[in-house]
Amino acid sequence: MTLDTIMRIASEALILVLLLSALPVLAAVAVGLTVSIIQAATQIQEQTLSVVPKIVAVYVVLLLGGGFMLREIVRFSVSLFRAIGQL
Repeated sequence: MTLDTIMRIASEALILVLLLSALPVLAAVAVGLTVSIIQAATQIQEQTLSVVPKIVAVYVVLLLGGGFMLREIVRFSVSLFRAIGQL
């Protein structure tokens, strides 16, 4: 196993992590920004009003995109296991 192979696997893993975590993070940011704007406009400063919608948004995104995320993780894992035989 060469250093190039290790670096390629590590970079593919990091890119996969970034891609899979982007959807829930972007959903939380969008909902948080929307709730913050509404809170600023109405001057309601309740902390639970910003946390609960973010949790719901992340849950919905994981529910809808979970199949895609699982397929990508399985695809990466299978490619790693196949590469073990070649190394």
